[in-house]
Amino acid sequence: MNRITPNNAFWTIRPLKCKKLHLLNVALFFLTAGNLQAQVFGGNPSSMQWRQVNNKIAKVIYPVGLDSAGQRVANVVAYFQPSIAKTIGNRYKPVSIVLQNQSLVSNAYVQIGPYRSEFYLTPSQNSFELGSLPWVDQLAIHEFRHVEQYNNFNVGLSKVFRILFGQQGQELANSLVVPNWFWEGDAVFNETQTSQQGRGRLPYFFNPYRSLWQEQKNYSWMKLRNGSYRDFVPDHYALGYMLTAYGREKYGDDFWKNVTHDAASFKGVFYPFQLAVKRYSSKPYKAFRNDAIAFMRQQLADSTVISTTKHFLGDQEFPNYLQDGRLLYMNSSYKQIPRFVINNNGVEKKLRVRDISLDNYYSVRNNKLVYAAYRTDLRWGYRDYNEIKLLDINTGVQRTLTHKTKYFSPDINDQASKIVAVAVFPDQRNELHILSADSGTVLKRIPNADKLFYTYPKFYKNNEVIAAVRNSKGEMSLMKINTENNQHTALLPFSWHIIGFPQIKGDTVFFSASAKDRDELFALVVSDAKLYKLQSSLLKGVTGNYQLTSGNGKVAWTNFTAVGMRLKETTVADAAWVSADNFNAPNKYDFGVTALSNKQTSDLLDKVGDSSYPEDKYSKGHKLFNFHSWRPAFEDPDYYFSLFGENVLNTFQSEIYVDYNRDEQFKKIGFNAIYGGLFPYLSGGVAYTFDRNGLGRYHRIYWNELEASAGLSVPFNLSKGRNITRLSVGSFYTYNSSYFQGSYKDSIGTIDYGYLNNTISFSNQIQSARQNIYPRFAQTLTLNYKTAIQNYTANQFLASANLYWPGLFINHNFVVNLAFQGHDTLGHPFTFANGFPFSRGYQAENLYRMYKWGVNYHLPLCYPDWGFASIVYFQRVRANLFFDYTNTQDFYSNHSKFNENFRSTGTEIFFDTKWWNNLPISFGIRYSYLLDDDKFGGAGHNRWDFVLPINLISR
Repeated sequence: MNRITPNNAFWTIRPLKCKKLHLLNVALFFLTAGNLQAQVFGGNPSSMQWRQVNNKIAKVIYPVGLDSAGQRVANVVAYFQPSIAKTIGNRYKPVSIVLQNQSLVSNAYVQIGPYRSEFYLTPSQNSFELGSLPWVDQLAIHEFRHVEQYNNFNVGLSKVFRILFGQQGQELANSLVVPNWFWEGDAVFNETQTSQQGRGRLPYFFNPYRSLWQEQKNYSWMKLRNGSYRDFVPDHYALGYMLTAYGREKYGDDFWKNVTHDAASFKGVFYPFQLAVKRYSSKPYKAFRNDAIAFMRQQLADSTVISTTKHFLGDQEFPNYLQDGRLLYMNSSYKQIPRFVINNNGVEKKLRVRDISLDNYYSVRNNKLVYAAYRTDLRWGYRDYNEIKLLDINTGVQRTLTHKTKYFSPDINDQASKIVAVAVFPDQRNELHILSADSGTVLKRIPNADKLFYTYPKFYKNNEVIAAVRNSKGEMSLMKINTENNQHTALLPFSWHIIGFPQIKGDTVFFSASAKDRDELFALVVSDAKLYKLQSSLLKGVTGNYQLTSGNGKVAWTNFTAVGMRLKETTVADAAWVSADNFNAPNKYDFGVTALSNKQTSDLLDKVGDSSYPEDKYSKGHKLFNFHSWRPAFEDPDYYFSLFGENVLNTFQSEIYVDYNRDEQFKKIGFNAIYGGLFPYLSGGVAYTFDRNGLGRYHRIYWNELEASAGLSVPFNLSKGRNITRLSVGSFYTYNSSYFQGSYKDSIGTIDYGYLNNTISFSNQIQSARQNIYPRFAQTLTLNYKTAIQNYTANQFLASANLYWPGLFINHNFVVNLAFQGHDTLGHPFTFANGFPFSRGYQAENLYRMYKWGVNYHLPLCYPDWGFASIVYFQRVRANLFFDYTNTQDFYSNHSKFNENFRSTGTEIFFDTKWWNNLPISFGIRYSYLLDDDKFGGAGHNRWDFVLPINLISR
């Protein structure tokens, strides 16, 4: 059944998050498992041609036309490997790195099953978050550190896991003992030490912890590790960098190499990472982490204390004054999805929910608002678009100006007649386009001879645009561009200062920029090149200030706090501007971490050469059957164990498996494969089942069966606007030979038949906020029709739907389930598999006609934010009150009609948890009271069940 799953994590697109696959991540790994995948199966069109660059360190695979990017990645990893290996270990195995150029999502990951990495080549517009280094370089130095980690963690008991369970067995073992904060903290330290920048030198990177400290939010260690549904908790990247940097600072470059080697070897078995930290630091793990945080807090914080509210309020971003003095901004919270709001003297009024977007940036002039909305391709998962939307503030009417374009950061001019936007292309070109605000047609393409990367362009005068730009080294400046003659004029010298969010007011450009240890607000008077810094008394604390705007005698901006990005506002008269002549001073600031100055690895990126490695065509058929892991899996009522394979381009998956079904107690062995390189998925398989059984007209019958199947399906992604919509259509042919057992062996013998299995699966939902259990509006529908087309006449039809509505309060949901299943009455000694969602608590059978409706009311009970022993952490407890009604019809052996109701009511209590500070698992307890007799099960009306509402392993 196609369902909307509970919202256990805030849905967002985050850049450069290394999504490592975790097959099983608890001690009893045969019972629980995780599979956090970043890759997209069959995501590129079949017309895409691939090439490769090879050296002894890596095979870099890239689309035709990206030779320079392929060579650059190959050069970086080849030069880095011998140098950075000294701080992690000397073990190495060449890796495949795939460069993806069709997606606008700024991301990358490394995985070990199969062993590969993927780089998504579109940089982010926001340089404060990830820095301004050339994007290919940034990806290479960060992700290659993960490659080195995996290579050197294949030791001891982790190596035994790899021998027993394949590549994902090692991944499981590594994830059990090496915390996720080390994986990412170590990679961030590496990117910082080996370059002129890196996140360890970005003030924005430390804002989350600085905001907690200045607001005296002293969360427990487990809360810092696992997050919260009520409070803002920094992610494990900043935490990991602080701990990793402290370890290097106090104990040298070999410290983490020794710690992780012992941990990956399971030296000590129980909590080996913690024991290794104590072994090499002579401090208990708790003392070590407390000292590390105290050390970084001393470098980052000051004595300023700011009082605030208890829990997260929400983000107020990109303020803009309207012509009548009202303040427009983006508003989002843990309860509400992103929306445009207008603040009139302290009273907020929603203008419109924003369409799904990669960021919250927008521009407004003359009561016309423009922004770029994200849209997926109909079929190809790696291909997506940013389409420009124009919203009339007066009428609330929104229009789509461009279709299937790749635009970022649009700005509209004073007359609301033209739009300037950053256009990105799969070949890594970056241009400014001037568009008609009426039709969206391109009026002017501005050449980019210097290969700049444009961010946040703003109209300055009729024929001029000002944008924050990065050069080929990664340095930034403000650039004035004449749209008539294409002349580019730098308004500031290029430097390592991060620059962003420019706003124009007359002859003045307001912008945010990094200045030593924090991000501050600046104003540049263009005509006389005078630069000023805002010094208002409202600029309290140590966190950053961003997105300043001016209008109607006031200025407003956003400040990073522990309860969200919050608006600050003052009058122009009270805004204290001071000269900022020292802005051009060097901005390479290490926040007190002297370990970054290692002579052997500091600024290693600047020393990378430009060797020309051999290039060749990469065959899309290379190593299709790439078996890499043994997978145990549980998807009630089925228990699987499979040998799983996947090729590097992620277009072909295959598995050899065994399966035990708890309901029917049958055993199965088989082979499945699916190819996603064409528009439809092509799939096929063969399986042999022992001891199947079913309820016939007169008796229970038993048989073995051989099945072979082949089919095709198409997964359509129809998402656009404010809705996430998916449709999957498939048809599969199966040939079955059934060998009957017992008394039916002679009377029936063997029967052969073929049947079609036709499926349609549809889901539609709006976006969800962090605390929403389900989307406030959503619908799912599953249709399945099976019909025999060879030797017999038989059929079965299933229709199932779920409808989601808002409940009485913001995080409550009212959910209705509807279902029907029916099959023929011919009484064949075989039945199609039963997929009907029977009333909860009853033993289900596959009967002639079954009708179901059910109602559910989901609500949160509490947010404990509590755990113990770094084993399990409880984030939320929620309940579901339900009533199920199923009507069934069939026939007794004397041909009289069977017509019974199966009604139940009860309560489900679900626990949304994190295990081992990493793996999210939701589980629950269900109490069902049966209002009718259980005709096919045990006696009594009270039933208790353990519930796993989501699949723990994706198959």
